[in-house]
Amino acid sequence: MGIIHTEKLTGPSVWKGPDFEGDDSWIRPLTPAQCDELEEAVAAVQSAGKSFPDFTIEDFPLPAFGAQLRAWGDELESGRGFILVRGVPVERFDDEAIDILYYGLGLHMGVPVRQNPAGDLIGRVMNVGDLEDRQTRVYETNAYLPYHTDPSDMVGLLCIRQAKTGGISSLISSGALYNEMLARYPQYLSTFYRPMYYPHLGGDEPALSPVFSYHQGKMTVRYLRQYLELGADMMGRPMSEVELEAMDVFDQIMHEPDMRIDMMMQPGDLQLVNNYTVMHSRTSFEDHDDLALRRRKLRLWLKLPGARELGYPFQGRHGFPDPA
Repeated sequence: MGIIHTEKLTGPSVWKGPDFEGDDSWIRPLTPAQCDELEEAVAAVQSAGKSFPDFTIEDFPLPAFGAQLRAWGDELESGRGFILVRGVPVERFDDEAIDILYYGLGLHMGVPVRQNPAGDLIGRVMNVGDLEDRQTRVYETNAYLPYHTDPSDMVGLLCIRQAKTGGISSLISSGALYNEMLARYPQYLSTFYRPMYYPHLGGDEPALSPVFSYHQGKMTVRYLRQYLELGADMMGRPMSEVELEAMDVFDQIMHEPDMRIDMMMQPGDLQLVNNYTVMHSRTSFEDHDDLALRRRKLRLWLKLPGARELGYPFQGRHGFPDPA
């Protein structure tokens, strides 16, 4: 078990929703020149006869915008932990070209990692899953998606189409949540420092990981209650009463209205989130009957060159291994 941090966390990654009243500096509109540069980079890949994912950063040149993308990656680690890029010109491209654009953006920030056992490098976030199957990943449905983190340094979510109604994206600061636990329920902190069985961390069976890890002056959080409960069931280890109580108060705090910042993403919005300092969620939504009109977002998991060092036993889980 890691060292339990008993002092209040501070810094730009510790925030609450009301902190952003009148402050939209987290929204970064793209300039016409940046959009043109993206279009030219997509054209360069296509002119070379290449397609997603079989091209490199050299094939997708961003002579000016590339430096900005790298700076945003550094900001995710040292700043608030999230950015909303507005105006990615998805309307200029067909689906194959959007894949090139998105993957190319990712290459300029870090290393894209695989998101499932099939080896997908771009996740198709659509309402196509079976809610009755516990193995269904929640992003494949239109159900409420609980606050959670993904197994990578960064997650990007690019909006292509909105739902008929609903589907609001929501973020909370893991550091602010930790401070509330420390102030109100310190007796439960040790529970979250003990490794628990966590599925979907890259292996066939659940892997051990704590929820909290404090290492080299940084607090890192990994959480999705549904998966922790599923992992306990898969390993034949029922959750203890204390673990369930700890998660109950953790969930209670995270759902308090002032903890979160909400955003209704529109086509061309790209949400970038540090998985170690920010937890993300979305509300349930009503979708169109026509599959061609359904809510569609594309997800990218990245390993970032400037990401924090993770301490044992909170090991790096950078997506899934290459499929055999």
